[in-house]
Amino acid sequence: MAADGGSSSLQLPCVFSPKSRQFLALCAQDGRLRIWNTDSKTLHQEYVPSAHLSATCTCIAWGPCRTVKEGPQRKKRKSEAVQVEEKADLLAMGTAAGTVLIYSTAKGALHCTLDGAHSGGVNCVQWHPEESLLYSGSDDTNIVEWDLQTGKTRSKWKADRAAVTSLCVSPDGKLLLSAGHIIKMWDLDTKEVYRKFTGHSTAVTTLRFATTRPPDSNGLYFLSGAAHDRLLSVWQVREDGKDKNSVVSFTLTDEPQHIDLVTSNSKEEAVRLAVVCKDGQLHLFEHFLNGPCKKPLSPSCTVQMSDTKESPMPIPLLAAVLGADTRTVMLAYGSHLQPVMEKVEINTAERHVCLTRDVQTTLSLSMETTVSKVKTPIVNAKSKVLVPGLPGHQAPLKGTSQGSEKRKKDTDTKEMSIAERLGEIDLSTISEKGASKGTASLQTDNFAVLLVQGLESNDASILNKVFQTRKDMVIKKTVARLPLSAVLPLVEELTKRLQGHPFTAALMVRWLKAVLMHHTSYLASLPDLVTQLGVLYHMIESRVKMFHKLTKLHGKLYLLMTQMATSDSSKMVSDVDHTAKLVYEDESSDEDEASGDEGLPDEDSDHWEEDEAVEEAMTEDNQEESEDEDPDSRTESKANGEEDMEHENESEEE
Repeated sequence: MAADGGSSSLQLPCVFSPKSRQFLALCAQDGRLRIWNTDSKTLHQEYVPSAHLSATCTCIAWGPCRTVKEGPQRKKRKSEAVQVEEKADLLAMGTAAGTVLIYSTAKGALHCTLDGAHSGGVNCVQWHPEESLLYSGSDDTNIVEWDLQTGKTRSKWKADRAAVTSLCVSPDGKLLLSAGHIIKMWDLDTKEVYRKFTGHSTAVTTLRFATTRPPDSNGLYFLSGAAHDRLLSVWQVREDGKDKNSVVSFTLTDEPQHIDLVTSNSKEEAVRLAVVCKDGQLHLFEHFLNGPCKKPLSPSCTVQMSDTKESPMPIPLLAAVLGADTRTVMLAYGSHLQPVMEKVEINTAERHVCLTRDVQTTLSLSMETTVSKVKTPIVNAKSKVLVPGLPGHQAPLKGTSQGSEKRKKDTDTKEMSIAERLGEIDLSTISEKGASKGTASLQTDNFAVLLVQGLESNDASILNKVFQTRKDMVIKKTVARLPLSAVLPLVEELTKRLQGHPFTAALMVRWLKAVLMHHTSYLASLPDLVTQLGVLYHMIESRVKMFHKLTKLHGKLYLLMTQMATSDSSKMVSDVDHTAKLVYEDESSDEDEASGDEGLPDEDSDHWEEDEAVEEAMTEDNQEESEDEDPDSRTESKANGEEDMEHENESEEE
């Protein structure tokens, strides 16, 4: 059973060879194909395609195992049983240039190149299980059937409206699954669509048949995985054609990167599945496919790898294949340039398994055992080796540290590169006190020159360097020094940048303000200025349009918040305490008493007026008595909280 053929162009292809799992084929970022021997754990072969940098390898798939003649062999007698071992040999590689390379591990060289059929990059390659046929899907929305014996196309047909991202041939070789905008099942004899399935919103990266049963028995199932999708969907091919929705789904922690499965040959046999996700975890599933299952299935066991340091770091798994035994799994982990292959027994009874490995020692061991093509040079004792830093071999001198006002004498003689000059002209590092007027003017001169150069050459790095300054003084001086021919290109550049992120727009507004302050007379003289500044005007209008509504909303919200705050605070306030916090008593002298007595009739006169009947009845003597007794009665009434009137009546009776 061939390993995963369909692979997204974003992830690096990594596939174990079928049956014996003797080889692991990898394409790293450098575009080289490396084939590792899983038994000896060494690099078996390395192949560098001629266009490995321009036409990178996007997908790889091992062909069916074939009988391979290895060198001259002795003629066997009739009595000896003829045992011919089938080995993995051919490997198909799809490239971004639209060609398919067939590499032979037996030859250790390129077998043939299939090209001329695709106008876009190849996304997936898939072998036919029996015949020497190969299928490839491309960005040009076509599927091509290649004949390996002639090296030419047998047929080519448009598969979808979108790019074909994944392919899979059924175990009996009669059906082909393709995924583009939707998943389609093709009859390979007639090249007509047998069924259609929809269910993924992103590009499908994986298609695999899960059962070997014929489609007319409702027993044919296949699974699909897509980019940025944390579910593997299982689809049933039904006789009645009611197969619009997936019947089972498996939950993952990230999008699937490498899938290996053991197909089910009957209803009594479970499908075993090993899925390596993009986050470097391995999930193992075991499920009997017999119709729909509403609940998504979680993995029976999850495997993670980490190193043996004090603070362990995860080691990403690249690929995994299931062994004949349910517990054994062949793993490939580490980096794509130097993977580590290992056969492990996993206790599947546990839900989570963490394997710790010391990757550094494993790497150093396997690097020593690999056959190296690099020879150690034989150095003659008389010969002299020049090392950077020694006299006679000087490394190019770099510019002095940023912000230095004067360059050192020895660097004056060396020519500085533009990058080094840009590095030196960094205004933020020059302190305002330290920089003299001369340097400030020099900086703004340089900025004006750089700005003109950046606008003429349309160099983003120079413009970014200039525009990132925040000092208004420098901006004003730079704009003032600009030649008139550079003003309009600057306005156009600012307009472009204003349309981006609000953070950059805030910086650009300062520059625009400076331009309008210094060059209004020049801009007003241009005849077609309105059309050129139209975009800028509309953009500012649209951005300011919301301010009026926002300020209204801000006011309403502020009012609401203050009302809520005051209502909350009013609940917290207790009743006012009426007891005096401080009482001041003056020492009484005769004068004070006399003055107090004098003042009392005036106070009392109010109360006399209240009751006119009593006032008429009273005599002058009684009034004098009441005057004498009144201070005491008054103090008593205040202490007891009684009415003054009662005391006055009492004094009358006395």
